[in-house]
Amino acid sequence: MTATVTMQEVTVRDEVTGAYISVLQPVKTEIINRAELHKAACCDLAGCFETQSTVQPTTTNILTNAKELRILGLSGVYNQVLVDGLPTIQGLTYTYGTGTIPGSMLENIWVVKGANSVLQGYEGMVGQITIFPREGGIAEPFTADVLVNSFGEKHLNAAFAANKTRWTNYLALHTSQPGGKWDRDDDTFLDMPRLTRYSFYNKWRYRKENENGLSVFVGARFVDERRIGGQENFDPGADEGRTRAYGQTVRFRQPELFTKTGWRFDANRKISLLASFVAQNQGSWFGLTQYDATQRHGYANVQYELFWGKNRAHDLKTGFSFRHLWLDENIAFAAADTLGRTFAGNYLREENIPGVFAENAFHFKDDRWIWIAGIRADRHNTFGWYVTPRTMLRFTPSPDLDLRASMGTGWRTVNLFPENTALLVGSRDLVFAETLRPERAWNAGINATRRFSIGKMRLTATVDVYHTRFLNQFFPDYDTDPTKAILANFIGKSISNGLQLECSAAWSRQVELRAAYNFLDVFRYVNDEKVLLPFNPRQKVLGVATFRTPGERWQFDANVHWYGRQRLPDTRSNPEHLQLPDYSKAYVLAGLQIRHARKRIEFFAGCENLFDFRQLRPILGWQQPFARGFDPSFAWGPTRGREFYAGFNFKIAKKA
Repeated sequence: MTATVTMQEVTVRDEVTGAYISVLQPVKTEIINRAELHKAACCDLAGCFETQSTVQPTTTNILTNAKELRILGLSGVYNQVLVDGLPTIQGLTYTYGTGTIPGSMLENIWVVKGANSVLQGYEGMVGQITIFPREGGIAEPFTADVLVNSFGEKHLNAAFAANKTRWTNYLALHTSQPGGKWDRDDDTFLDMPRLTRYSFYNKWRYRKENENGLSVFVGARFVDERRIGGQENFDPGADEGRTRAYGQTVRFRQPELFTKTGWRFDANRKISLLASFVAQNQGSWFGLTQYDATQRHGYANVQYELFWGKNRAHDLKTGFSFRHLWLDENIAFAAADTLGRTFAGNYLREENIPGVFAENAFHFKDDRWIWIAGIRADRHNTFGWYVTPRTMLRFTPSPDLDLRASMGTGWRTVNLFPENTALLVGSRDLVFAETLRPERAWNAGINATRRFSIGKMRLTATVDVYHTRFLNQFFPDYDTDPTKAILANFIGKSISNGLQLECSAAWSRQVELRAAYNFLDVFRYVNDEKVLLPFNPRQKVLGVATFRTPGERWQFDANVHWYGRQRLPDTRSNPEHLQLPDYSKAYVLAGLQIRHARKRIEFFAGCENLFDFRQLRPILGWQQPFARGFDPSFAWGPTRGREFYAGFNFKIAKKA
């Protein structure tokens, strides 16, 4: 007999929150998924961390809104940002790289603190941020996003996805259009730059990586961007290189190619090639300083993977890598410049860095113990060999408790002007005291994650403690002479200590709560005196709440950040009208958002910086922007104030 059974439609939902700690990864990995990204206006990558406590987006140039992503209170140059496992944000692309990636095209973001894998390179001294763009096999066939804010800025995104038997394709288009001219604190300078951006991203995948035989993904991205900031009456066409009005203009084009090609011999053996090429041509003016630069960055990594041992429990990955960086920078001062600065000229760098690496993950006692040991050796064409060892340990005494520890070293070469735009935008002269050698540091950390339930409420509590000690560090000396920035290696005692406490709770999918506290002690000893690094709040508190109605038609999100006071650079040797307090104020930022979902469209509206806190007149010497003492790099808080926004997400869902 043949039985015929007809079932009604069943909807299966997971109860994973928008941000969570992976229970599968041996290294503590914080995962931010699309549900979390929908809780705020994630116009770019920097905006994707509004509800997180580990990563702190920080503005490095308020006139062009350049940002970096900090971990453990240290500059973003000390953590590695990977796109699909590839280091494409490097050198010249670092300055604006996090702003060129729209949040709408991201599927997941993985954040790791402290020492991590050696497979992707010798950098990532205090952490690693890996972003995973969407793919044709996961994304909806068509999506469109529109966001407009109260300053008149517009962000538009559209994406197309195809999913066939053997291959998938994902194409994303993005544009940002400038808003109006705003100067709320009457210092003649715009509170935000006028940004125009066009970009596309296309990724093809042939077969899945876990299938035997050949698998490939290959893609391309292109960005065309222009930023204009400065005084309200600045006209780029007429005023660049002139003293009628001060302005900053940045225009760059950035093409990228990338691929990951693999061949799986069987379930236990695989070989892969990861490769990328990124170019950028940039033309810019910072007041009377012209900065033009061209970069070519290539990366290749050939990796062999083998599962071995009893029950194939251990995982060995080994291979070699090669990195090439060619950076040509030209600096010139306009004829109207009267400051007598001396660092005009051509700065040409070429780096060729071959390396070898090996890393093994040992699994013991049914994965209760996982130990990862890795080492790599790289040879810089100028500075010679560097060895990078790292180790990570995870112990799971019970299914609900994870204990982890990590330790390792890292190093990196300094990209002087892309990573320190304050050297270009201010009035100081540069003094090259010595050749800048690679920065080196070692990092150690421990963390505990506990999962438990109280009734229907699921909770996760974590404690992290990390210590970073630099063996050589570069930090421009702005304190010795108010007219100069002295560039030298610092081999003294430079330390970062970080403590993070976090607890999250969830009831089904309707209510999510999260609270976090960070304490950061980031300092160095100068003449046997402890000096805190500037622009770094020692204490931060975060609160996040989400509520969804039954059926999830409505969603309400709120977040509150409290930032403690920050030490400011020493300005006591400046003239009296150019002196600032030693410390900033503590302040609070709050954000709200409401979403309403229909079958194919979601409407949203929200407000960032709800209490309208602003750092008033953050530009030092704004009254005379072409004179000695002008410095627009003293931003320690928000400068644009309260922002309302509204928009919608439209999608055509995949067929059942």
